[in-house]
Amino acid sequence: MGRGAATPREGPVPPIRTPVADGWFSEEGGDFTLLGTRCLTCTSVFFPREDTFCRNPSCAGTRLEEVPLSRRGRVWSYTDGRYQPPPPYVWDADREWEPYALVAVELEAERMVVLGQAPPGVTVDDLAVGMEVEVVPGVLNEDAEHIWTTWHWKPVPVEGAR
Repeated sequence: MGRGAATPREGPVPPIRTPVADGWFSEEGGDFTLLGTRCLTCTSVFFPREDTFCRNPSCAGTRLEEVPLSRRGRVWSYTDGRYQPPPPYVWDADREWEPYALVAVELEAERMVVLGQAPPGVTVDDLAVGMEVEVVPGVLNEDAEHIWTTWHWKPVPVEGAR
């Protein structure tokens, strides 16, 4: 190869981390944050984000700004997903279906509830209404080209508990 020529890349190309929904969260700078929208007319906050109009039925506002949502909240409700959802939910057909915990989390500052899965290994037996949880990065699915990223609600350890 001549001088300055590119060296051929060896081995497989690693999968690219790709959000399952553009604009719903940010992983920039090592901080994982859900992204919402605040209406500048009525100050209502929404998730997922809205770019066109205020979702508050009593507001006609169209001036919206992106806002990071609180990273911590409290479990408002939870349940377990014991059945495999139909398409378009993605699941690796070569793996056995694994139930998951689904968590509804109240964000006090935003006065809203955001739904999400608990991380793998966290079951409904590990959850309780009112317990503190924090948003963390998660993986929904992987294929040869992508690691499809999402968010999970992870219980915050209680200080002094073992």
